[in-house]
Formats: sequence, structure tokens, C-alpha cells
Amino acid sequence: MDNSIIILQAPASGGSSSFMIMMGLMLVVMYFFMIRPQQKKMKAQKKFIDEMKKGDLVVTTGGIHGKVVSLDEGSTLVIDSEGTRLKIEKSSISSDLSAPLNAVATAKA
Repeated sequence: MDNSIIILQAPASGGSSSFMIMMGLMLVVMYFFMIRPQQKKMKAQKKFIDEMKKGDLVVTTGGIHGKVVSLDEGSTLVIDSEGTRLKIEKSSISSDLSAPLNAVATAKA
């Protein structure tokens, strides 16, 4: 039992510089695989919301599919979902359904 305590207390091989290099590499990898893609996604979402126009097909974060009927100057818009008009915040728009449809239409033409 005394031997295991001595083994556990033995100094680790390698210096503190190799530890710092390893931590730095981990931070760099974490930035490129986690933080940067999230920032790109947020930037694209903001661009989409800013460029939204009347007639776009959208999906809300609650899962409601609809067509943009009108845009207010503030941060709200009105969507038409099968005859029902809903006034919602622009920030609650999750994705654009018009872009994939437009891409398919231009590919066929």
C-alpha cells in the first residue's frame, strides 16, 4: 500500500511548456470546430432576417410554416399560414423555405 502512494506521487514526465502547448492547441481546435462555425451560422441567420421580403416562405422556431405577407418597420412581421394570419417577431423565424425552392427552380431552367 505504501508503494502505490509513492507511485501516485511520482512527478509526471514532461515540463510545463509541453502542457501549455497542448492546452493552446486544444483551444485552437475548439475555436475552429465549435466557435467559428456557430459565428458563421449566426451571421447567416442575421443576414437572412435583414433581407427578408414579402412573399418569402418561412418556418418559425415553433414549427409554423407560412408566407410573409407584410413586414413592419420594427421587429415584427405578419405571416399567412393556410388562411390564418399571425403577427410574429422577426427573431422567431428559423429558416427560409424559399431559398431551396429557388435553387431547384434555377437548376431546372
